[in-house]
Amino acid sequence: MTSCGLLNSSNKPVPLRSGSVTVLIRGFVADVGCELLYRNDEPGPVEAVFVFPVDAEAAVYAFQARLGGASIEAHLREKKQAQELYGDALAGGQSSFLLQQEGAAGDIFSCSLGNLPPGEEAALTLRYVCELPLEPDGAARYVLPAVLCPRYTPDGWDGEDVTQGVPRVPQGELPYTLSLSATLQSPHGIDRVLSNCSLSPLSYTSGNRTTAQVSLAEAPPWDRDVELLVYYTEPHKPSAVLEIGLPGAEPGSLMGDPALMVTLLPSLPEAVLGQSPAGEFIFLLDRSGSMECPMDGQDYSPQRIDSAKETLVLLLKSLPLGCYFNIYGFGSQFESFYPQSVGYTQQTMAESLQRVQQLQADLGGTEILAPLRAIYSSPCRDGHPRQLFVFTDGEVVNTQEVITEVQHHRGTHRCFSFGIGEGASTALVKGIARAAGGSAEFITGQDRMQPKALQSLKRALQPAMTRISLSWDLPPGMEAELLGRGPEVIFPGQRCLIYARLRGQPQPPDTAVGGVTLQYRIQDQTYKEMLQFPLQPQDGDRLPVHRLAAKWLLLELEGAMDTGSEGDQHRALATSLASGVICSLTAYVGVDTERGQPVQGPLVRRDIPLADFGAATPLQKMCYSAPGPMAWAQGPSDVSMDCAMVCDFEDSSDVPEWAPEESPLLRLVSLQNADGSWDLDPQLATALGVSETDARGRMPSQDVPPGVWATVLAVVWLHGRAAGQRDEWELLEAKAVGWVRGRAGPRLSECLEAANTLLGCSVGPAVFSL
Repeated sequence: MTSCGLLNSSNKPVPLRSGSVTVLIRGFVADVGCELLYRNDEPGPVEAVFVFPVDAEAAVYAFQARLGGASIEAHLREKKQAQELYGDALAGGQSSFLLQQEGAAGDIFSCSLGNLPPGEEAALTLRYVCELPLEPDGAARYVLPAVLCPRYTPDGWDGEDVTQGVPRVPQGELPYTLSLSATLQSPHGIDRVLSNCSLSPLSYTSGNRTTAQVSLAEAPPWDRDVELLVYYTEPHKPSAVLEIGLPGAEPGSLMGDPALMVTLLPSLPEAVLGQSPAGEFIFLLDRSGSMECPMDGQDYSPQRIDSAKETLVLLLKSLPLGCYFNIYGFGSQFESFYPQSVGYTQQTMAESLQRVQQLQADLGGTEILAPLRAIYSSPCRDGHPRQLFVFTDGEVVNTQEVITEVQHHRGTHRCFSFGIGEGASTALVKGIARAAGGSAEFITGQDRMQPKALQSLKRALQPAMTRISLSWDLPPGMEAELLGRGPEVIFPGQRCLIYARLRGQPQPPDTAVGGVTLQYRIQDQTYKEMLQFPLQPQDGDRLPVHRLAAKWLLLELEGAMDTGSEGDQHRALATSLASGVICSLTAYVGVDTERGQPVQGPLVRRDIPLADFGAATPLQKMCYSAPGPMAWAQGPSDVSMDCAMVCDFEDSSDVPEWAPEESPLLRLVSLQNADGSWDLDPQLATALGVSETDARGRMPSQDVPPGVWATVLAVVWLHGRAAGQRDEWELLEAKAVGWVRGRAGPRLSECLEAANTLLGCSVGPAVFSL
C-alpha cells in the first residue's frame, strides 16, 4: 500500500502534528468534524494534494484551512468557477485550497492545498455527516476515518509495513497526537458504548440517559482503527428527530424549513424454513466465454458454467410455492427465461430446469449493465420483495456505473453477489452487494459455490417489511413533504431513515405535538405504529438532518441527470449551493486575500497518493490497518484480465474433455417436486440405491399415500447419506417435511421406522418434529 499524509521532496511522509475529531452521534447518524495539523518542512512552498475517501452517501458540507496564521473559510461554488478561482490564486502566489469530488462514485474527495510557505503549518478542518451502519446485534457503528492519519511502524515489529516507507518510531510513541470526543443523543435512551480502544467512562448529561459523552482515554494503539459501537435502550422502537432550519435561509426552502428524520429499525420474526411464500427471486448468470474455465484451474475439474448450473438447480428446487422467479444470462448480450418473473409452480420449475441444463458459456464478453436495467425496468410485485442473485467470473469496464445503477434501486431490492474464480472483480462483486444491502461471496480454488448460494437464499427467505406507508397528523396549517423516495421494502438487519420537510406556521412553545403513523405488512399481517414528536425543533449549528436530507435529494437528482434532464441539473446545483453539501457539480474553494505579500519561490506539487483499496467498503477504505485480527485483505485491482485469455484456449478443440458426473445428491434433488414432495417411481428408487420392488414393498401400510412414503425415504436418505452437505439441502428438507406433516397423519412414525430399516439409517423422530 502507498502512504497517506503530506510527502516531502524525498517522497517520505511528513508526520501529522495533531488530529482532533469531534462526533455528534444522533441515533444512526454521525456528524463528524476532523481537524488535521501539518507542517511544511521543505525549503520552498508546496502544493499538497490530499486525497481521501468517505462514504458515497456522506454529506461533506464544510471545509476550512488555517495557513500560516491566516484562516481561510471555504465557499461552495460551481465547480468550473471554483477551479478557475483556485488557478488564479496559484498564479498570483496566494495561499489557497480547492476541495472537490472525484469520479462518478462520489466517495473520493481531493483537497489541493496551494502555496503552503516553507516552515509554516496548515490546519485542515473537514466536516461531514453520514448514516451509520447497523451491526447484527443492533448497535450503531462509527469508525474513525484513520486514513486521514499516517501510519508508523514501531521498533520490533517483524510483520509487513502497513504502508511503504513508513518511519520507525519507539514502541508506543507516535510523532502526533490524536483525540476523539463523541456526543451521543437518542430519544429512547443510551444503554452503553463499546470500543476496541480505551475509552473514558460514559458520562450521561441528562437524567433520562438520552444524552451522553465519551472520549478516548488514551492514544489508540498504532495498529488499530478506532471503533465505537453505540447500543440504545429501545433500538427497535421508531424515533423522530425534528431539527430547526438554517438561520437566515429563505423560509419555504429545504434549509429554511424544519427537517424531520424518522428512524425505522423493525424487529422482524425469525424465518420458518419452508413457510415463506412471499418473494421475487431473480438469478443473473454470467455466460461469457471465460465461464468455460475450470473451477480450480485444473484441466479436469468442473467448468464454472457447470458448477453454476448445479447451483441454479439447487436454488430453483429450494424456492417456496407462491413466490416469483426469473433467470437471466449475460455476456456481450443478455437473455431471460421469461419476459417478466413468473409464479413458481411445478410446471414453471420443470420448464426452467430443462432450460438450465441447456445453458452454455456462449454469450461472448461481460456486459452486466444492460440486463440490470432490464430487470429494474420490470415492476416489482406487490408484497413480494425482490432479491437479486448475481454470478460472475469477470470484470467490466464500467464498474462504478454498474454499482451506481444497483444503488439507485436499493430501496426496492436486495442483491447477493458471487465472484467465481481468481479473475472476478472484487470491486464489482462487493460493490453491488453493498449498494443494495446484500452480501458478497467469492468462490476460488476448491470452494463449492452451492453451500454459499444456498445460505444466501436462506437469508433471502426471511420475512421482510413491505407495503410501507406514512401518514401525518399535524396541526392545521402545517404539512409534511417527503424528501426523496420512501422505502418500498426493509429486509431483516436493515434500518431505514426517512427524511421529510415540515412547512407551515410555527406552533406555540411546549404545546404543539405532531404525529406520524407507520403502516406496513410482514407476510400476511398488517401492522401500525404511531409516533409522536414535539413540534419545537432541536436547535444547533451542525444540522445533520438537513445535510443528509439534502444529500439524498442530490443523489436522486444526480441519478436523473444521467438521463439528460437539464432541469434536474439546475435543481441539483441550486440544492448543493443552498445546503452547502458538495456534489459532482460544485467544489469548495478558499483563497487567502489577507496575506500582504505573495508566497515566493517555485511551487512544487506534492501528491498524497490514495492506496489501491480495491473493493473495500467505504469504511474499510477509510480504515485500512496492519496485518492482524482487524486487518482486511486487499483485493485485486480493476485491471481487466479475461479468464478466457488466461486459459488460452484457441478453439473448442483445445478445451480438455470433461463430462461432469451428476452427484448422488443432485440426482435425488432433481426429482423433487415444486411442493417439496417426491414421487414413488423407478427414478427415485435408483437415486436411493434400492430396487423399485423394495421401495414399494417396504411401505408400512396401504393407507399411506405413496408420495408420503417416497418423501420420507428421500428425507431419511439426505440425513443418512448426505449429512456433510446439509447446507445444500436444508431448504429442500424444510419444504419436504412441511409437505409430509400435512398429509402423513398418524402413520408418520411407522414410515420413519420403515425408511430407516430399508436404507440402513438411524434418523431420529425430531427431524419430523415427532
